[in-house]
Amino acid sequence: MSTSKIAIIGLGYVGLPLARLFATKYPVIGFDINQKRIAELQSGKDNTLEVSDEDLKAVLQSTPKFSKGLHCSSDLKDIADCNYYIVTVPTPVDSTNRPILTPLYKSSETVGKVLKKGDLVIYESTVYPGVTEDECVPVLERVSGLKFNEDFFVGYSPERINPGDKEHTVEKILKVTSGSTPAIGKKVDDLYASVIKAGTHLAPSIKVAEAAKVIENSQRDINIAFVNELAKIFNLMDIDTTAVLEAAGTKWNFLPFKPGLVGGHCIGVDPYYLAQKAQEYGYHPEIILAGRRMNDGMGKYVASEVIKLMALRDIKIKGAKILVLGITFKENCPDVRNTKAIDVINNLKSYGTDLTIFDPWASKEEVKRELHLDMVSTLPNQKFDVVVLTVAHREFIDLDLRGLLNEDGILYDVKSILKEKADGRL
Repeated sequence: MSTSKIAIIGLGYVGLPLARLFATKYPVIGFDINQKRIAELQSGKDNTLEVSDEDLKAVLQSTPKFSKGLHCSSDLKDIADCNYYIVTVPTPVDSTNRPILTPLYKSSETVGKVLKKGDLVIYESTVYPGVTEDECVPVLERVSGLKFNEDFFVGYSPERINPGDKEHTVEKILKVTSGSTPAIGKKVDDLYASVIKAGTHLAPSIKVAEAAKVIENSQRDINIAFVNELAKIFNLMDIDTTAVLEAAGTKWNFLPFKPGLVGGHCIGVDPYYLAQKAQEYGYHPEIILAGRRMNDGMGKYVASEVIKLMALRDIKIKGAKILVLGITFKENCPDVRNTKAIDVINNLKSYGTDLTIFDPWASKEEVKRELHLDMVSTLPNQKFDVVVLTVAHREFIDLDLRGLLNEDGILYDVKSILKEKADGRL
């Protein structure tokens, strides 16, 4: 593959780590329509914190002509001479939880404008089975004027990036691969195997690879929904859920899931992609959607539990000062997309409380732009009626949270991570 030149379309949490990895062996052009993001990356800085400045600068190239390394660009002509195009754009859902394929359509149009005979387009975005061949390929054919599986080929290799995880980085996660023909499948597999230390698994078809990805997160969603339901039951029975899970976890085959808010752009979204496709075939997926309903309702549940505790302690609810610790969708990560902490916040606000949000990982500007919320960037020097810990950032674990509370204040630990006894927790 010495003549391979790779274009990575989309330089977010998935695309950039992949581009950086491939750039250690191949010439790579990272393409993104966000010019601010391109300028940031070309300066050697990744604000998503997925790639260290040192690792990024080690592969960066100042021009698009080089034998090995990474150049980031928003100029279409810079990817025109590539022969591998890897699409890593997001696949969100709308307000009714229906899949939004617009980013895939747009990126396919972009690739179609520069597609040449013999080129290979690989999709990594999470989709329901059939999207690559039934939705993306027609766009590539229409824009390029080329014929699928004669002039150009496609593959699918689902991303398995875990944002904020510095242990399970892209090269250490086994990669599922697939291609539009057996020969192309082998070609896709060889490409990834050349940089993925953990190895690869070549699926027999693109639809199998698509389905495998979408059920990975659906399975986790259902398991977390189960322990969230347990937390609700045990709270009614005044039993410590964490203690129950620790006891049950002594059995060798008990799965160690914990209750909590389930958001983000994977677990909180992917089940809806599978459900959408199932319904097109006339099947209503009861377990998958029940799990999602349970997890989608946890923010409202947490807020109602906090309000209940306040009422029991005679804390005046309207105007009560509440500090929410954490706004990102998961711990030790700056990503606020599809965060379920906002459900806790909005429900608490509906009672007329006075909320302050603090998160050492999130960007104030992004929180304002994406969530329309104001956030403080330093821990307030004042007392609160309630402190709600929604995200298990490492900075919060050893904080003197009781010191932030009024004398009869309430500490609610959504993630059940505090060493001290909280007044409420899942």
